Amino acid sequence: MAQTQRKILVTSALPYANGSIHLGHMLEHIQTDIWVRFQKMRGHLCTAVCADDAHGTAIMIKAAQLGITSEELIEGVRQEHMADFNDFLIGYDNYHTTHSDENREISSHIYKQLRDNGKIAVRSIVQAYDPEKEMFLADRFIKGTCPKCKAEDQYGDNCEVCSATYTPMEMINPVSVYSGATPVEKESEHYFFKLPDFQDFLTTWTRSGTLQEQVANKLSEWLDSGLKEWDISRDAPYFGFEIPDAPGKYFYVWLDAPIGYMASFQNLCDRTEGLNFDDYWAQDSDAELYHFIGKDIINFHALFWPAMLDCAGYRTPTKVNAHGYVTVDNKKMSKSRGTFIKARTYLNHLDPQYLRYYFAAKLNASIDDIDLNLQDFIQRVNSDVVGKVVNIASRTASFIGKKFDGQLASEISEPEMIQSFIDAGETIAQHYESREYGKAIREIMRLADVANTYIADQAPWVLAKDEATLPKVQEVCTVALNLFSILATYLKPVMPNMIADAEAFLGKELTWDNRSELLFGNKVNAFKPLMGRIDQKQIDAMIEEGKAEALIEAAAKEAAEPSDQTVPQEATELSKEPIEAEINFDDFAKVDLRIALITKAEHVEKANKLLKLTLDIGGETRTVFSGIKSAYKPEDLEGKYTVMVANLAPRKMKFGLSEGMVLAAGPGGEDIYLLEPHSGAKPGQRVM
Repeated sequence: MAQTQRKILVTSALPYANGSIHLGHMLEHIQTDIWVRFQKMRGHLCTAVCADDAHGTAIMIKAAQLGITSEELIEGVRQEHMADFNDFLIGYDNYHTTHSDENREISSHIYKQLRDNGKIAVRSIVQAYDPEKEMFLADRFIKGTCPKCKAEDQYGDNCEVCSATYTPMEMINPVSVYSGATPVEKESEHYFFKLPDFQDFLTTWTRSGTLQEQVANKLSEWLDSGLKEWDISRDAPYFGFEIPDAPGKYFYVWLDAPIGYMASFQNLCDRTEGLNFDDYWAQDSDAELYHFIGKDIINFHALFWPAMLDCAGYRTPTKVNAHGYVTVDNKKMSKSRGTFIKARTYLNHLDPQYLRYYFAAKLNASIDDIDLNLQDFIQRVNSDVVGKVVNIASRTASFIGKKFDGQLASEISEPEMIQSFIDAGETIAQHYESREYGKAIREIMRLADVANTYIADQAPWVLAKDEATLPKVQEVCTVALNLFSILATYLKPVMPNMIADAEAFLGKELTWDNRSELLFGNKVNAFKPLMGRIDQKQIDAMIEEGKAEALIEAAAKEAAEPSDQTVPQEATELSKEPIEAEINFDDFAKVDLRIALITKAEHVEKANKLLKLTLDIGGETRTVFSGIKSAYKPEDLEGKYTVMVANLAPRKMKFGLSEGMVLAAGPGGEDIYLLEPHSGAKPGQRVM
């Protein structure tokens, strides 16, 4: 039981407002939400806020490409982000934007404090400049050929092929990604935060217990090598807030982005009676302040940010909790493979609680990367959630409903086992508190195994056949539902919707402190299924949608980029579509390619791209829908031979079942070239 109510403010890293939320983002926000829900269940005053990071050159340029204002872009993205978070059951108390009055005021206040304390330096620097767009270019907005290894299409600061570092002007044929123009060097005045002045402060602060040991050790390398002044300014044109008394100079996004935490909370305080900003952010605050962030921005959040806060008269975080990246099947998320999965794409096919559970089962207090192994994902959710936890209720609720009209037994039985479940709550609470979610889940599943073993040993389905043993059925099922109630309490931070349905069935709101209040003598409501199993088809459909989205995005990006005529490098087929990650022969051998005779080809009504092909593969006929209509007339295909993937799982389409895939090359449109074998190949022959 919580003895003293804690006052806690939780923040999560701000998503950038020029793109959709993906599963990499969701790791962070799910992790944050579980912790917040747990604290609220314990009875603490826990407030969680977040916002969109809504400033920067990239947003300004994208808005221009779309023919809308930056304000329209960020508001549309904000609505999309909020919908994604809401549908993933992320319960922020406020979701704001850095493009807000609160953000402008706090940014200006902090800057003036830093300036008045002598921690701002002003000096001229030389930068790359786009003469056509009349704007300065960050390194990532310049591409060209690596001066060392000669790899093309590299960013203006480092080569992804040979890892060489350089300046944009050292590249071979550097070009602006916005206009295709060759950048020139131009001088401008910039504003810097004197980070080296905080060397001693940060040396102490980073070892104060606020950071994970892995993070503190990494930052010590930065501290040992000497800190450098941090550029906090950008030149017009720029979408953001102007620096006070500096016309045409803007706060760089890295300054006003973390202030978004403060601004979002200020906005909430202004609308909430009894919630006071200074109670949480003043230097003498006794509240707890936690940041949940990805390891990619730890240098900023654990060096620049605390130094800036301290110098401006604010408190620093109680804890900064960094986490790793998300991989899919042990590989970096890939658009071509369909594994760069947007939150909405996932939600179109799967329950958000599946992913919440899977991430929870894998998360710990370290900054290790988390792998979303799709087969393990299916197996673990189906086995643990459905096969263990839900199974306890589904195996016993029907007996209580049908045989006893929902009435549970009055006499308490198996008190020792029930008490062991209650006592386990303290260990599980410690795991949640320390963000060792995986350990919490393992303990919950261990208890679920105990409950299922008890049910199997008692076999109420056998006892129910004999009128004389019906009281025993009621007793066993009542014990089981009490155990289920306790386990549901422990899972509530992870799977809130499923547990809400469980609460409706049990007729009890589940809190950490009332888990010892047993259900003996109570009446439960009609039981409804709590959670279905994941089907492989749902995963396949999600991946296919991801691939389709990637193609659309690539086409849109290509259309928005400068004409090839302005770019000196000649594009090759491999540069247009790089070779995929290396596979083994065994992987390739799984793909069964066969010679196919096109016996019939016909138009598909109301389908602009599809032809319906009837294929003879030597003793078997297949129907395949193929998107080659723009390049071929049906009558020209009949009688021709081609190559098809014969062991591809059939896909249910709007127009019918597609039983495989024919192979073609080319980018699309009229440039599609159906593969044809040499004469002599026969239908059904395997291609290797």
